Formats: sequence, C-alpha cells, structure tokens
Amino acid sequence: MLQVERLNVAYGALQVIWDVSLAVREGEIVALIGSNGAGKTTLLRTISGLIKPLFGTIRFLGEDITSLPPHDICRRGVIQVPEGRALFPRMRVIENLELGAYLPEARAQRHETLERVYRLFPRLKERWRQDAGTLSGGEQQMVAIGRALMARPKLLMLDEPSLGLAPVLVETMMDVLTQLNAEGMTILLVSQEVHQALAIAHRAYVIENGHIVRSGTSHELRDDDAIRSAYLGL
Repeated sequence: MLQVERLNVAYGALQVIWDVSLAVREGEIVALIGSNGAGKTTLLRTISGLIKPLFGTIRFLGEDITSLPPHDICRRGVIQVPEGRALFPRMRVIENLELGAYLPEARAQRHETLERVYRLFPRLKERWRQDAGTLSGGEQQMVAIGRALMARPKLLMLDEPSLGLAPVLVETMMDVLTQLNAEGMTILLVSQEVHQALAIAHRAYVIENGHIVRSGTSHELRDDDAIRSAYLGL
C-alpha cells in the first residue's frame, strides 16, 4: 500500500533523514520506533506532504505522491493523527470530529462514520457538546483519532498517540488500534511505547539519527539483543 524509497529530508541546510526505505502492506500494523529526535515525526510529515523531500520516492497504492500537496494526499486516503493532537480547544467535540469529514466522499457518509467513532469511544458520545479543551488528555486523544477516522482513511498514520497518557489509557488506545486493524484498517504507528507497539504490530522499523537501522517482524525485534537493551530495558 505504501512504499517509501531512499527518502532524504532536510530542514534548510540540516539533513535529518538519509536514504530511508520502508513499506506498509495492506492490512498491516507497522510500527516505527526510535528515540526522540530520530526522525520519526519528520518521516510522517513528509509522507503526508507537509515537508518536501530532497529526493526519494513515496508511492501510495502504486501512485507516486511525492510531490503532491497535503490535501491531495488526504484525498487519496492517507490520514495522519499528529503528535500533540492539534485539536481546536474552543470548539465542541462534535465540531472537531466533523472537521475530519471535510472531503466530499467522507462528508456523504459522516453520520455512519460518526456512529462508528462513538462505538469505539463511547466517552465521546457522552461528551459531544463539551469544548475539546476541557477534556482529559486521554479523551482529547480519542477525539484526535476519531477525527482522523471521520476522513475514512485507507492508511491511518499515528504519531505518538499514547504520549503523556496513563498506562491504562495506553492499553485502551492499543486495543482500539488492534480492533481497527481487525476491521481492515492499515496502520503506520509511531510510538515511544515500544513494548505495546511491538505487541500489536506485524512488522517494525527502527530509526536512529535519520537512518533505518533494523527492520523485521515484531517477534524478531523483540528477540533482538540490541533492541531489548536499547528500547525494552532488558
């Protein structure tokens, strides 16, 4: 579904990603793990079209999307949940959710999709009238994921969805992602929660200082001594 080939990205004169290649197959959960500053967020933002690469290729469903603007990439079904949620705090929960259904195809099915979001996150149905800024961190993350689902993505990319959440809420988020995947959603997950990410992902890539240094099935990476030492504390 997604093919990234030899991607190089810089901020001005500072290059932050070197020759990164990765693939996400339809129906997979693929995790991208690495320390702060490794290039994870930059990679997602480049796939989304928010940053233009120096060179390299990004293909989605066989089409080259490398030079497309973000709204065209969204229209093709690549939707990102950004780190920090990026909600509109003075707008109600329902208004934040409905903003995700701005594309004509998604808007036509927004009522059906909204019911799906409420099934996944019953708390949001209870609090639909509240301003998003009055919710807890976990509830705000539910809104951010729900807003992305309102766009009816083919590929859902999540940047640190569990950051700053209590362990019980992290487990809830991972359960939701597993359920979405079981329903057919393809997911690219960036997470500092390496234990949980490897527990739900089919495959994973490890990025360090802008380079992919390891890749494999989640089982293989969990058994890799270097990964166990660097990321799992074992």
